[in-house]
Amino acid sequence: MKRSEVNQALTWAKALLEIHQIKLPPFGYWTLEEWLSGKYDIATIKKVMLGWDITDYGKDKFDELGAVLFTLRNGSLTDASVGTPYAEKLILLKDGQRLPIHYHASKTEDIINRAGGILAIRLYSSKEDGSVDKVSDVNVDMDGINYTVAAGEELHLLPGHSITLRPFVYHLFWAKQGAGDLVCGEVSSINDDMTDNYNAEDVSRFSTVVEDEAILHPLCNEYKNVLGR
Repeated sequence: MKRSEVNQALTWAKALLEIHQIKLPPFGYWTLEEWLSGKYDIATIKKVMLGWDITDYGKDKFDELGAVLFTLRNGSLTDASVGTPYAEKLILLKDGQRLPIHYHASKTEDIINRAGGILAIRLYSSKEDGSVDKVSDVNVDMDGINYTVAAGEELHLLPGHSITLRPFVYHLFWAKQGAGDLVCGEVSSINDDMTDNYNAEDVSRFSTVVEDEAILHPLCNEYKNVLGR
């Protein structure tokens, strides 16, 4: 992605959050100068990768496959003294935009429709070899109620509704076309985007950013390179 595209996505995301009166912690609004000022101890923010995360999954089709995410709290799988023993994110999707089909081996997560459009999701079990099981039914909890759904059945979550995704369950979710832009919440066990995403598509978790204008806000995967500390 170009830095100008990243900045446009950040501007869109902040505007969408304002529409729904969802506020970020202070560092969500810091300029690069504030990040670089040295006024704050940002060691935890850096280590557990709090903050903005924008990706097109390496496919250069951001409006179709991609997301703007913001991690509000998180911990470390290897250092219990850092951060929190749980994680929380916001996932912002444009009308029709989706994430790749994937599962997690460690993380259990609730995906919540916080505001906006309709959250559509398909679920699949994973086979022993890690591939997608397109035949078997899937057992899943939605808002505390247990359901059995067919593999690939399209489920719709309205604002306030949620679904619990356990390890090794493949999930593909998106903002239902025509229903509007979507703000999702994610509440989970500790999140590790470097090691715990298993995709059934040929994608990369983080995008390579081509610099064509100044940085609006640094992304969580580029703190070391951008902040230099």
